[in-house]
Amino acid sequence: MRVKFEPHGILPAMITPVAENGKIDEKALRSLIEYEIKGGLHGIFAVGTTGEFYAITDDMYREILSITVDQVGGRVPVYAGANAVSTREAIRLVKIAEDSGVDAVSVLTPYFISVSQQELAEHYTNIAASTNLPVLLYDNSPKTHISISPDTSSKLADIKNIVGMKDSSGDMTATAEHIRRNKGKDFHVMMGRDTLIYSSLCIGGSGAVAACANVAPGLCADIYNKFITNDLEGALEAQFKLAPLRMAFTLGSFPAVIKEALQMIGIPVGNCLRPTGKLNVEERAQLETILKNMELL
Repeated sequence: MRVKFEPHGILPAMITPVAENGKIDEKALRSLIEYEIKGGLHGIFAVGTTGEFYAITDDMYREILSITVDQVGGRVPVYAGANAVSTREAIRLVKIAEDSGVDAVSVLTPYFISVSQQELAEHYTNIAASTNLPVLLYDNSPKTHISISPDTSSKLADIKNIVGMKDSSGDMTATAEHIRRNKGKDFHVMMGRDTLIYSSLCIGGSGAVAACANVAPGLCADIYNKFITNDLEGALEAQFKLAPLRMAFTLGSFPAVIKEALQMIGIPVGNCLRPTGKLNVEERAQLETILKNMELL
């Protein structure tokens, strides 16, 4: 029997608040979750790319998920990134996530190594078989240099607990094919590019996992909420209003801009985990201007 779970709406690609001592800042994490939920977001997505999964230890991973599940308290679904190069390591992380009580996991393709589409399909098949949780595929090929082809997503969509994918490829033709090829399969494509949320909804996407939703949850939620109520002009206006914040990501190493923006609007989340550093004075000034123009400051 197919797992009944429908990823939808706008989820924040949540940053990981870190204290000066390099440990998880529990108070800041709980405050951020409240800010995001009260902003109207439809779920919480923890320890993904924006959450600096690559710099997170197992103990930190468990702590983040435990705090997140507790703070959310069942109000919205909690998604956890379970990202690793090897199948064995990804399965191990999925098990930790499942034990933490999350509602679903998102699994990035392998990275650094090169794998065929057949190997990729086997990778996800084995991961899905290891858990009862709903599983989302995750294509971030600009970072990993490995894409999930529409052929592969179509095969994997037949597995009972593979319920969708996060597509951060930026390739709208591929996004459209993932949607078209899996129509009627209860397979939900979530956009991973903040500038393409509206576009993906227009071709049948189910929502987005958006880094900008950390800073502007209400604005991001507006794109989806207005679209599904047929206020297409309002949805597009919200998308265009969001664009300058997403374009500002180039001011520093990712996700430093998101953390700096949160600090500026009064949500202290600390710095990025090294080697990612802070914005310089000029970069901060440019970001401050953008936030003021967006009426976030």
